[in-house]
Amino acid sequence: MKRFGGAQFSKKPRAALAAALKVGLLLLGVLALSLQTGALQAATSRASFAPVGEESSVPYGWMDFCSRQPQECDQPALPAENFKLTSKAWKLLGQINAQVNATIEPVSNLEHWGTLADHWDYPLDGKGDCKIYALEKRRQLIERGVPRQALLMTIVKDHHNMGHTILTVRTDKGDFILDNLTDDILSWDETGYKFLKRQSQEDPNVWLAILSAASPRKISAR
Repeated sequence: MKRFGGAQFSKKPRAALAAALKVGLLLLGVLALSLQTGALQAATSRASFAPVGEESSVPYGWMDFCSRQPQECDQPALPAENFKLTSKAWKLLGQINAQVNATIEPVSNLEHWGTLADHWDYPLDGKGDCKIYALEKRRQLIERGVPRQALLMTIVKDHHNMGHTILTVRTDKGDFILDNLTDDILSWDETGYKFLKRQSQEDPNVWLAILSAASPRKISAR
C-alpha cells in the first residue's frame, strides 16, 4: 500500500492487470499457433511430390545469370535434402513469399531490360518479372537456413500457355510453390500450371524434366 497525499493506492489492481495482460498475450500466442498449425495441416493433407525424369536443357536465363553471378552457380553437388515443414517453417515460407511479392515492382523482361532475351537476376533496382521474384525468394530463404537443395527454380506454362518461372520448395510433406501471382502457397498440383522442368536437388546447374501436369486451378494474375 502506498500513500500519496491523503489517498492510499493498493498494488493489487496493478498486479491483477499485469496478470490479465499476460493471460491475454498467452491466449493470442496459442491462437496464432493454432491458426498456423491448421493452415499447415490443411496444406499438407493435399500435398504431393512432382515426379521428375531425365535431364532437360538448361534455360538460357540460368546460364546468363551464372555468367553474372558465378558464386551462385559454382556450387558443389550435394545430397538431396528436403525442408522439414513445421508450423514455424510454414510461417517463414508465407512471410517470404508475401514480402517479396509486395516489394518488387512487376515489369516485363522487355520493359525492364530492353531485350526479348531471357534475363535472370536479383531485383537490384526493385523491379522484375517472375524470374526475379523466384530468385529473390530463393536467396532470402537460403539466408534463413533453408537447404539449397530444397529450393528449386521451376519452369511451367501458365493458364495462358505462356512461360512462367516459380520456386518449388521441396519439403518432407510434398512440393510447394512460391509464386509472384499469388501470396497463397499451394501444392504443385493445385496450381493449374503445366510443369516442364526444374533444377536438380543435387546440382542447381542440372535441370530435370517434370513428368506430369498439374490439376486445374485458376490463379488470378496481379
